[in-house]
Parts: sequence; structure tokens; C-alpha cells
Amino acid sequence: MHAGKFEGEFTAYANGLTCGDLDDKVKLLPADPEAAAVLKGWAAQEDALLDVAGLDLTGVDISGADLANGLLTETVLRKANLSGCDLYRAHLEGAVLAEADLSDAGLVKAVLDGASLAGANLDGADLGSAELWGVDASGASLRGSKLEGAALLETKLYGADLSHATVRETSFKVLLDDRSIVEGLTGTVFGPARVAGADGAREISGRDLEVWLNERGARVEVLTP
Repeated sequence: MHAGKFEGEFTAYANGLTCGDLDDKVKLLPADPEAAAVLKGWAAQEDALLDVAGLDLTGVDISGADLANGLLTETVLRKANLSGCDLYRAHLEGAVLAEADLSDAGLVKAVLDGASLAGANLDGADLGSAELWGVDASGASLRGSKLEGAALLETKLYGADLSHATVRETSFKVLLDDRSIVEGLTGTVFGPARVAGADGAREISGRDLEVWLNERGARVEVLTP
């Protein structure tokens, strides 16, 4: 093989492979050989369940794919493109989704306990009845997202943008700070939440939580359990 051609192919591989003749479920393969092989096998099978638990899919592009009931526990999906994906009931416990694109994704009843969503884009995503215990969503964008019935428990929303998101009987036991954006957030939640400030974090619930949110442009009612 010509040296220049070999070097070009190696560079393409190292930086993530385009898929060419693969099913359009996968637009860009990850650089990790094991993860790439698993995705190739999955893409070649019709209606196959995706199982990439524990693998490194950094930078992968599987936007628009059907990942319902997928097994992505502890999968590294940093900077992955999952926009428009159907992740209904997907298992994402401990997954690393930092800076991933999950815009307009369907995450209804997905389990994200312990996952990292720091800096992720979830604009327009549907997280109805999703489980987000212990999730770090610091700096994440959830503009226009749907959080109806979701369980946000010990979820870090420091600097997160929830503008124009919707909630309904949502467990909102979250960690907020003055950088958290809630303008246009509408619906009903259960507290309490914790708000971090210069003097440490303070817990607020009921009317106090309602005032904190609504003074910042939300239209939220805090329900009594």
C-alpha cells in the first residue's frame, strides 16, 4: 500500500471513521476499535438492540437512530451526536454524556442515574418519566425540554439552562445556583431544592422554592407531597 494512502487511512481511523457503506444508523464511528466493531455489527442487523455498555464511543454520530431499550450503562459518549435518537427506556446509568448532543432526543423512561450530562445539549428533548438520580448536568442546555413526571433527585443543575422547559409533577430535588436559568419554565414540581451561594448551600421548599423560581421568570407551582 502506498505510504501516503496508509497514513491518510490511519488518520481517518484515529479521528473517527466515516461509515460509507454502513447502514445510515451510524454516520461516524468512534476511534476505539472495539466500540467501532460492535457498532458495525449492530448497524448490519435490522431491529437489533444496541449493547455498548462500558465501551468508549467518544465522538460517535448515531443521530436519529432507534436506541430504544439500549444498553449504554457506563458507556463513554463524550461529544457524541445523539440528536433525534429514540432512547425510550434506555439504560444510561453512569454514562458519560458530557458535551453530547441530545437535542430533540426521546428519553422517555430512560434511566440516567449517576450519568454525566455536563455541558450537554438537551434542547427539545423529551425526558418524560426519566430517572436522573445523582446526575451532573452542570452547564447543560435543556431549553424547551419536557420533564413531565421525571425524577430529578440530587441532580446538579449549576449553570444549566431550563428556559421554556416544561414540568408536571416532576421531582425537582435539584442543586441550583445563581447561574441556573429558569425563565419560561412552566408546570408543577415537588421540592425541596438546594441553592448554592457564597455562604454555602441552603435548602428551599414549598412557597420559598416557588418564589425563587418565579422571581427568575418561571411560572411554576411547587406541590406539597
